[in-house]
Amino acid sequence: MNLCAQKMAKLDRVIKQIKRILRDDTRGLTIQELSKLTKVSRITTAMALARLEGACVIDVRVIGNCKLNYLKKELLENER
Repeated sequence: MNLCAQKMAKLDRVIKQIKRILRDDTRGLTIQELSKLTKVSRITTAMALARLEGACVIDVRVIGNCKLNYLKKELLENER
C-alpha cells in the first residue's frame, strides 16, 4: 500500500469515528474536541470534517470564533 492510500485509509477511519461520536453526542463539538476524541491532529480532523460537510453529512454552526459540528438531523432520525 503506498503512502497516499495509507493516508486515505486513515482519513476514512477518522470519518467513521467522527460520525459515531457526533451520533452519540448531539450537543455539537469543535475540531479540537473531536481531534482529542479521535486521537488525531486538528489538521486531519479538519480534513475529515471538510469531507463530511461537502457530502452534506454534518451541519456546522459558527458561534464567535468556534465552529460546532453536528450530524445532520435527518441522519440522526434515520439511525434511530
